[in-house]
Amino acid sequence: MSKVAIIAALEREVSALIKSCRRVERDHEGRRFVFFERDELVVVCGGVGAEAARRASEAVIALYRPTLVHSVGFAGALDSHMRAGEIFAPAVVVDARDGSRVEIEGGKGTLVTFMAVASVAQKANLAQAYKAQAVDMEAAAVATAARTHGIEFGVTKVISDELHFEMPQMDRFIDAQGRFRTSSFALFVTLRPWLWRRVAMLASNSRKAARALGEHLERFRQELSQASGRVAPPPTPVHSTPQAAAASGLRAGGRK
Repeated sequence: MSKVAIIAALEREVSALIKSCRRVERDHEGRRFVFFERDELVVVCGGVGAEAARRASEAVIALYRPTLVHSVGFAGALDSHMRAGEIFAPAVVVDARDGSRVEIEGGKGTLVTFMAVASVAQKANLAQAYKAQAVDMEAAAVATAARTHGIEFGVTKVISDELHFEMPQMDRFIDAQGRFRTSSFALFVTLRPWLWRRVAMLASNSRKAARALGEHLERFRQELSQASGRVAPPPTPVHSTPQAAAASGLRAGGRK
């Protein structure tokens, strides 16, 4: 049993955290998943999109029975003041498919889950329609799985593309399993020199976002270990349970 399950889309989003974890492959409902285990944590990178996130959530819940399920990863800014590398811990997650909402204690702002890589025009529409500050493609699906099983849910996102950054055409390179076909995308970009600068900027911002998220998750892991009694607690007060530490630690550092 792991007390906290972290669900991301791609390994590069959480590379700093999983590099020190034990890699385990396990099957669930006929699919093979890779889990990264360390102490009280288990991390699974289920793929891009809501369906991939749902499958990963169901698998980690069934196999590990966590007490907290947390959606982490990259998000696009819907607020002109948000910058690449900024941590965002929302109070509300909205599913753009049906408008359903999940509230999260201790967060601030709104994250909307959209079913495609949002263009600049779509970002503007989402910001107006949902009064949201950021957009992702997975959090609402993770929230639904957690709610179905009566498990606490949380979200920590990091901004990887700013409001006025026009994303390249990336949806076509995401397969039915939520895997991003990097080689095909690289070939596509190579043949289109006018995209080189934009893709280079996206890569730079993604690295910045991954570093910021990695630092944030490492602080959370340390707090969780302290609350679990694996290391001596600091002289300042800590939460009485690992679950409380997890909820607070992952939300800390969100946009003010």
